[in-house]
Parts: sequence; C-alpha cells; structure tokens
Amino acid sequence: MADNVLSITKQNTRGYRVILVFAFLVPLFFLLDLLVGSYYIPISEILKAIFRSDSANHQVVLIINQFRIPKAVTAILSGAALSVAGLQMQTVFRNPLAGPYILGVSSGASLGVALLVLGTGGLLGGSLISVAGSWGIVAAAWLGSGLILLLIVIISARIKDIMTILILGLLISSAISSVVNILQYFSNESMLKSFVVWTMGSLGSVTNVQLAVLFPSVLTGILMAFLSSKFLDAFLLGENYARSMGMNIVFARMVVFLSTAILAGSITAFCGPIGFIGIAVPHIARMTLRTAKHSLLVPGTILIGALMMLVSDILSQLPGSEATLPVNSVTALLGIPIVIWIIIRNKNTARL
Repeated sequence: MADNVLSITKQNTRGYRVILVFAFLVPLFFLLDLLVGSYYIPISEILKAIFRSDSANHQVVLIINQFRIPKAVTAILSGAALSVAGLQMQTVFRNPLAGPYILGVSSGASLGVALLVLGTGGLLGGSLISVAGSWGIVAAAWLGSGLILLLIVIISARIKDIMTILILGLLISSAISSVVNILQYFSNESMLKSFVVWTMGSLGSVTNVQLAVLFPSVLTGILMAFLSSKFLDAFLLGENYARSMGMNIVFARMVVFLSTAILAGSITAFCGPIGFIGIAVPHIARMTLRTAKHSLLVPGTILIGALMMLVSDILSQLPGSEATLPVNSVTALLGIPIVIWIIIRNKNTARL
C-alpha cells in the first residue's frame, strides 16, 4: 500500500515538473512567434511596442498589436482548445484515434460556411458575403456546429452504447461532407476560392474584436473540461464501472460533448478546420506526463497543444522568406507521423 502511494506521488511530482517546463516554453515560443514575419522587427522594438508603445515606432506598434499578437494568441487558444477536445473524445470513446471532429462538429461548421459562401453567396452573386463579412462566416459555422451538437445530444440520450454513438458521428460527418462536396461542385469560381481558402485554416485573420468572442468561448470549454476531470477518469475504467460508482452517464456525456463542441466549433468558426492537433497532442501529453489522471492531463494538454500550434505557426511563415504556408498543412505534417506511430504501436501490442 505504501509503495503504491509512493509511486503515485512520484508520478504526480513528475507531472507537475513537466507542466512547469511547458509553462516556461509557451511564453518563450510566443515571443519567437512575434519575431517571425515578412517584416523584420528586432526584439527590443517588439518589447518597446508592447510595454512602452508611446515611445515606439508607430508602424511597429501597429504590426505587433494588430497582427502578430492576435495571431500568436489565436495560436495558443486554438492549440489548447483542439487538444483538450481531442483528449476528451479519446477518453470517452476509449479510442486512440478519436479527435475533436469525431462527432461531426467540424463538418457541421463547414456545412454552415459552405451554405453561406457557396450556396446563398453564389445565388446573390456574392453580395451577401460582402455584407456579412467574417462575422457572417462565424455565425454560419456556429449554427452548423450547434445543430450537429443538438443531434448528437438527442442520440446520446437514447443510445447507451458509446461505440454506436461514435459510428453514428462518423456517418453524420461523412454525409455532411458529401453535401459540402455537392455545393462545391455547383458553385462558381470566386465563391469556391473563398471557401477553399477557409478550409486551409488561418490564424492571421482573427482580429482583436473577434478575440474578444473567441477567448471567453474557449475559456468556457476548457473550464468545463477541468470540471469533467473526474468524469473522464471514470470513463477510462469503462461505463459499467462509472455506473457502479454512481455517475450519471448521460449527464457526463452531455457535459463532455458540450465542452468539445464549444472548443472545436469556436476554433473552426474563426480559424477554419485545423486537423491532427486534437489527435496527436493528447498522446504526447500522456507520454510526457506518464499519468492517466485528467487533473494533470488537462493542463498538460493545454500547454503542449498551445506550444505545438505556436511551432506550427512559426514554421508556416517560413522564417527567412516572405511566403506563408496554410497552417493546416503544417499541423498535418507534424501530426501524421504521430498518428502513424500510434497505429503501428497498437498493432504490435495486439500481436503480443
């Protein structure tokens, strides 16, 4: 008994140390992200623009405060949100390849945007898009995500088998993707280009005004994830065990699903669909923290996800070049090797 307690204490101590390391790395890479861009700005000028803007160059202050800081903050929020959403889905479904889009939340957001940009926008010759602007796209994405969430909540209230819900979520996502493909096929060239650009994912299009909406949305979803830590710990041991402990399975599912929808839906609405972060980061968190306790995994996943997205943003800007890559392409290149490793590891484990 004493040995078990000592082992758990050592694991917790290691977890806290790893979290502290990542807590140091995140602000460091945040500063590095501010340094990267088509216009070179020395670090002294960046610090002056942040802390003494009155005495700094006006152009530098504008670039830092209006463009680079919002983009770097968006990278932190998107990495944290998608990673926590992925952690919750992998735990609830007990599937290492589950991600934040497993319930079709991202597909629902894409459908909302597709209907606005490709459907209504195409019928009105683009006039609606010019009036609605980015907020119209955000509203459409939220509406699509919300409708899919409502459908999943109704299904989860009627169906007890969690794997059946997983399969239905995949089917719903595939059906929505088919509808989006049909809209793309019949859309005109200018509308199709707008939608394709959105699907590539972007962190730089989020303004300070939009951050005022995105930040509390992500904060709400993450707070719900923290409050769901005990639910998630119970889900790891199976639903039968959770029921024997007196946990309300339906309520726990709804809380986790709602948190996931808020996190994934908000990021998809503002930044477009960003893949593989939600699948890869939870595994990195488990490997580095070496714990299954979600009271440690959630903050660890937040920090690792934020760090990975900051790194992706830095790489997408091709330091030393004026070109910029879609951030979705960079996250895929970083995340796919991890997913492949997970599949190979599970195959080898199954043989043993």
